[in-house]
Amino acid sequence: MKFTTLLFDADGTLLDFDATEKRALQRVFDLHHYPLTNEMKKRYQDINAQLWSAYEEGEISREAVIYTRFGKLFREFGIADDGIAFEDIYQKELGRGHDMIPHAMEVVRRLYLQYRMCIVTNGVVATQYARLRDSGLDAYFHHMFVSEEIGFRKPDRSYFDHCFARLNGAKRNRTLIIGDSLSSDMQGGINAGISTCWYNPDGKKNHKQLPLTYEIRDLRELYTILEEENDG
Repeated sequence: MKFTTLLFDADGTLLDFDATEKRALQRVFDLHHYPLTNEMKKRYQDINAQLWSAYEEGEISREAVIYTRFGKLFREFGIADDGIAFEDIYQKELGRGHDMIPHAMEVVRRLYLQYRMCIVTNGVVATQYARLRDSGLDAYFHHMFVSEEIGFRKPDRSYFDHCFARLNGAKRNRTLIIGDSLSSDMQGGINAGISTCWYNPDGKKNHKQLPLTYEIRDLRELYTILEEENDG
């Protein structure tokens, strides 16, 4: 079946969030004159991952993620700061970062000529729009769906129902989602009844044992997948 619509996750799939996060963390800790040790970085990543996982499961709100993660970290390390004002500055620093995953621009430029291109992200509206704009990636996408803006999150089927309601004429059996997260992107694609492509550059295990349609290590592998589907 020929694909006509491609749904791309942003962070970890097109944008190198890890590089942006590392720089933003260092910058905002420096601004506050707080020490940032390797132990603190690791603990922040663990806390952040746990909170985002709870968000994706519908257990907490997005606001609970971003406005409690630094407070939790600071309490553990004896820093007298509730983390709320700190988070606001951190978001601004994140918005200035637009590092890209290898070959991301090359791939979207090429695919834009043949497919309806969409961004599907659970990120923060202001941060995501700024990073996509500053990277130049936004010029190659016809639609951007941000969970904060539409009121639903990946992997909820309601999130994708909203997307398809906006994508007049888009057919689910001709849609492919590309993303790095098993829990939000791949599970979301399965919930939505669309084909999935797991971007897995580090060769991680499919610990959820999800029935994925495709798995790639390099974004350029999409060319072969799409050509084979179109020839089929």
